[in-house]
Amino acid sequence: MSRFQTRRDNKLRQLHTIGPVVGASLCRRMTKCGNPNCKCARGQKHESWCLTYKEQGKTHTVHVPRDMIEEVRQWVSEYKRARQLLRDISYQSMRIIKEHVPHKRAAARVKGKG
Repeated sequence: MSRFQTRRDNKLRQLHTIGPVVGASLCRRMTKCGNPNCKCARGQKHESWCLTYKEQGKTHTVHVPRDMIEEVRQWVSEYKRARQLLRDISYQSMRIIKEHVPHKRAAARVKGKG
């Protein structure tokens, strides 16, 4: 087994550790509610959280309840980790293919001499 296969197999095993994922960005927004007597009318805006994501070329937004912020933050992090693992696995697979060609050619040359 080549070093590229070993690396790829290690990354494949890591995929099993991925938890729930969401392919979006978690954003904090500071907004005004519109009530003229509210603190936000004096500059102390309200904090809210949302996820933004693209679907068919359009950006969409989903409100994230306060009690889910940390959980959703973890899902976003897991998505990024999964995406990086898949890139690494793909890279190692490509290296395996590229490594295979010279070995095949060398084996064919040896076979042709025999």
